[in-house]
Amino acid sequence: MRKIEVRHGGILEKGAIHTYELFRLTIDSVRYMFTRPSYFDTILEQMYQIGVRSLSIVLLTCFFTGMVLALQTGYQIARFGAKVYIGVVVALSMVRELGPVLTALVVAGRVGAGIAAELGSMQVTEQIDAMRAMATNPVKKLVTTRLIALLIMLPILTIIGDIVGIVGGMLISLYSLGLDFSFYKSTTIQALALQDIFTGLAKPVVFAFIIALVGCHLGLSTTGGTEGVGKSTTMSVVTSSILIFLFDFLLVKIFFLMFETG
Repeated sequence: MRKIEVRHGGILEKGAIHTYELFRLTIDSVRYMFTRPSYFDTILEQMYQIGVRSLSIVLLTCFFTGMVLALQTGYQIARFGAKVYIGVVVALSMVRELGPVLTALVVAGRVGAGIAAELGSMQVTEQIDAMRAMATNPVKKLVTTRLIALLIMLPILTIIGDIVGIVGGMLISLYSLGLDFSFYKSTTIQALALQDIFTGLAKPVVFAFIIALVGCHLGLSTTGGTEGVGKSTTMSVVTSSILIFLFDFLLVKIFFLMFETG
């Protein structure tokens, strides 16, 4: 992928160029998914680094989020005699919104920063140029493999996070709010419709593209030695987080229009 060099220009011009390069990187990385070589071992290694090593922090985040959500909501709606709906609130909130977004933010902070730092270090030490000299496509080897790993692991992490969050809400409902286990389970299952599950699984796919491509783009465009690596790492987390919130809003709007008209 040909990079555009910009030495002077305003913020809008630089933003437009970064957007163009990110779009080109997206097209190239998706296209290389269907070409050889497959780098299957690299994909497995990235799945372990991205998914398995992020599992503990995702579990803690979603578990305590479910507990806090149940505790805050339970005491508030108890004043109106609606405490029996706490399972519905926790399940819908975790599956439709909090689970996908919180998981993506956690992964963006851990994995996105790591991708930008790793590729940025390779860029400033000219390892990327060495790969090109050895006829190895750096986008195929470095970007596509990480994108595939994130597309597989982020939805899995989201599903696990949703379940753990609902379990956290259940513990608070049982031991702090006095609800029955069978009642909490039945209301939770009945509250979740197919469109809720679809919404909760579609978001991580979009977020996976954001985390992988933003981190890789900023890493590959790093300049200025170790100082540039630090800037790219910080910018990766900030940019990914902003785009996650932006696309979360857009997806919610789209899904509401789809299911309302459907």
